[in-house]
Amino acid sequence: MTRLTFSLIVSLLVATATTAQDADNATEQLTRQSEQFKEQIIKVADNVHVAVGYSVSNVSMIVGDDGVVLVDTGMMGEAAEKIAKEFRKITDKPVKAIIYTHSHGDHTGGAPVFLGADRPQIWAHVNFGSEARPWKAGGLTYQNVRGARQAGFKLPPEQRINNGVAPVRYPKRGGAVFSGGKATNPTHFVEGNRKRIEVAGVELELVAAPGETNDGLFVWHPAGKVLFAGDNFYRSFPNLYAIRGTPNRNVRLWAESLSRMADKDAIALVGGHTNPILGAKEVKQVLTDYRDAVQFIHDKTVEGINKGLTPDELVEYVQLPERLAKKDYLQPFYGHPDWGVRTVFNSYLGWFDGNATNLFPLPPKAEAERMAKLAGGKDKLLQAAKVALAEDDNQWAAQLADHLLAVNEDNGEAKQIKAEALTKLAHNMVNATARNYYLTVARELREGTKKSK
Repeated sequence: MTRLTFSLIVSLLVATATTAQDADNATEQLTRQSEQFKEQIIKVADNVHVAVGYSVSNVSMIVGDDGVVLVDTGMMGEAAEKIAKEFRKITDKPVKAIIYTHSHGDHTGGAPVFLGADRPQIWAHVNFGSEARPWKAGGLTYQNVRGARQAGFKLPPEQRINNGVAPVRYPKRGGAVFSGGKATNPTHFVEGNRKRIEVAGVELELVAAPGETNDGLFVWHPAGKVLFAGDNFYRSFPNLYAIRGTPNRNVRLWAESLSRMADKDAIALVGGHTNPILGAKEVKQVLTDYRDAVQFIHDKTVEGINKGLTPDELVEYVQLPERLAKKDYLQPFYGHPDWGVRTVFNSYLGWFDGNATNLFPLPPKAEAERMAKLAGGKDKLLQAAKVALAEDDNQWAAQLADHLLAVNEDNGEAKQIKAEALTKLAHNMVNATARNYYLTVARELREGTKKSK
């Protein structure tokens, strides 16, 4: 055996061992996150209880004089029934009001379960439903395909750990849900920056809080000093951009909303998902760190843009400071800093990255044909993809497979290479949505589904 061959074997063994260790670490870290989804009713203050883990989102109950106020309702009826049963063990007072922190269906879908003989007030921001409105107006439906991939709805249970900020659930109808029936539509609206209301003797402040959605609001319960943040906070790096595809999420405004929440001096912070944060000091620290992380992504990206950096360069340039990156509630279980960087760039400058070469790039097939020629032919390109896969250079293997599939979308070997590369990438990925997306597309490729990008 030559010294060169021996060195190559050693390098491959080290790379394989490192990759396996990374995969174990990612899987272990994401598995530990499932501790956030244990089914339980948590009392966060006098007369304030939060149902965690029953649904994919938290449902909160504030007990008043002659009724209760709910903040969000979960996603599916079966889970909402379980929550209602647990809440009735605490009080049998009727639901007098429901407050939607935003219009995503995982927070509104359970509402029918909580409707009594007398319809409760249903509060929301005046822009309720604004995220989905452009899709409906434009006739867009493909986000449902991407949403199912992101959520892992097409994966078998053994391939799903959790959804980063939510337990594994399978809706009866696939895809994400972002609408409700007429009976559960909002009846009362927050039209300005804030609205003070009193229901069942409970005084609340509803505050406009654009962030994950433009129709977001947070709920402040001054008597208990409890802050209900909706999806502007959960124990993960925030989802500044959803890979299912979404209208722009304004990162700058998200940071401003977090600042307003931090100013409330709450002793309990209830996020849209995961366990509440308890204790005044802890809440202040968490909200400050969360705000700082979001603000940093915005400001550092703008700094890089002003240096002329492209999105691909910016994701290397913008790295969270260690003091933030190491916090357990800022790990990228659901959102990812890289996606935040890209969405900031796109929100300000649109699709064009500034590189003149990319004004009119070659179509994928034309570029792939030239890549194959450069490699010495399609067979050589295929061989290069196989070598990359064998060396666990999985991102490169997937990209080479994309060139082969652009030339011939029925190339079975290229499909298998890409499927295997995506599967390996998934096992090294702590971000649940990326992991689900990788595994779902790999499954589609193996089953022969076309255009699995």
